[in-house]
This record gives sequence, structure tokens and C-alpha cells, in this order.
Amino acid sequence: MTDKSEMIFGVRAVIEAIQAGKEIDKILVKKDIQSDLSKELFAALKGLLIPVQRVPVERINRITRKNHQGVVAFISSVTYQKTEDLVPFLFEQGKNPFFVMLDGITDVRNFGAIARTCECAAVDAVIIPARGSVSVNADAMKTSAGALHTLPVCREQNLRATLQYLKDSGFRIVAATEKGDYDYTKADYTGPMCIIMGAEDTGVSYENLALCDEWVKIPMLGTIESLNVSVAAGILIYEAVKQRNND
Repeated sequence: MTDKSEMIFGVRAVIEAIQAGKEIDKILVKKDIQSDLSKELFAALKGLLIPVQRVPVERINRITRKNHQGVVAFISSVTYQKTEDLVPFLFEQGKNPFFVMLDGITDVRNFGAIARTCECAAVDAVIIPARGSVSVNADAMKTSAGALHTLPVCREQNLRATLQYLKDSGFRIVAATEKGDYDYTKADYTGPMCIIMGAEDTGVSYENLALCDEWVKIPMLGTIESLNVSVAAGILIYEAVKQRNND
């Protein structure tokens, strides 16, 4: 569970946090909330990339005994960035950008481990969706061994649109998937590129796979069908490091 110091309780307090521009990871709202203040809250949220979950009041009561008024906001441990801001900045710096996108990964320990590998490999940013994704909370920060303090995290409304933007910007997109056409070492990681990893149970979504330039797989020689996603990500990231350093 996220540390209580990273939460804000009460409708007015959450509205003020939004208006103050605080980085909010997600908001839990009591299912049947109908107050005038709650309408003001939803108006303040309009157009923002803040996931809102409608939950039974019992769930919020388990989190806190404070007067929460049916609303609790989780403050993000990082300041999110936008892919469309980061790409031109990196090109202007003369960089050869290298991103990792995570499609549907919800386990904070896997996310933290991937972030740690990304930081060690000088990946320029991790891209996650605003919904159906991991929370960048205290557990993720701890598992990342501090990497999330320095590694940019981009939270995007639509991964498909972000992939299209990357392709239009000259990026090569490599997907790790059991449906891969060939061994991961055969892919080209040398130019501006993004590796996309999916959740262990569902993999990269079909709509995102459709935009990828290459589908690659890691050979499975034992009886288990797949690797832990953080291990698989590490293998691909360091194949990219090897190729990019030898280029």
C-alpha cells in the first residue's frame, strides 16, 4: 500500500491539489458520490490525464479513517513528462533517442526493476499509459533503487497515438512478443528507437503491435513459456546497448 503521506483526502483538498498543479497518480471516488463539490471535482479533472476509479466506500475506509468525503488522491512520486516535448529536446541535444514503452504492466516491482535497468543503460525515458498501468508509488521508487528519481517517465493518454508520433519522428519500434518473427538479436536497435514490452499474461496489445516495425522473441529453451517481464526487458535493452555502442 502506498505511504499515507502521499495521499490527499477530501473533495476540496483534492480540487486544490489539482488546481495547484500537483502530480496526481490516481484518484479513488466513492461510487455514488453526488455532491455539488464532487461536480466541481470532475470539472477540474476534465482534460487531464489523471485516472479516476469509482470504488465502494469500504475500500476508501480501509485506506483511511479520516474524513475523506468519498475521495482520496494518490500523489505521484515523480513529475511526468510528455513524449512530444522530450523527443525534440533530445534531437536538439544531438542525442540518438532510446525509449522503453510499457503496455499494460501493473506490477510495481516489475516496473521498478525495469526502470532500474533503463537508468543503468542510459535509456532516455520510460513511457506508460495513463490508464491500466502501474502506479509510480513508493514501492516502485524503492524497487528502482532510486532510478525513478532521475529517469524521465512519460504518461500518455493513448499509446497508439504516441507510437505513431514516434514513427513520424523517425523512430524504429521493436516489440517483444511470443508472436515474434525472429530472434531478438536480429533486430536493428541502432537509430532512434523504442522497445515496447507488454504484460506477462496478455503481451503487447494487437493495436500497438500493428504499428511496430519489428516483432522479436527471446528463445525459450526450457519448459516454462515466458520470462519475467523485467528480465525480458533487460535482455532486449542490453542487446540495444551492445548494438548502439558498436555502431
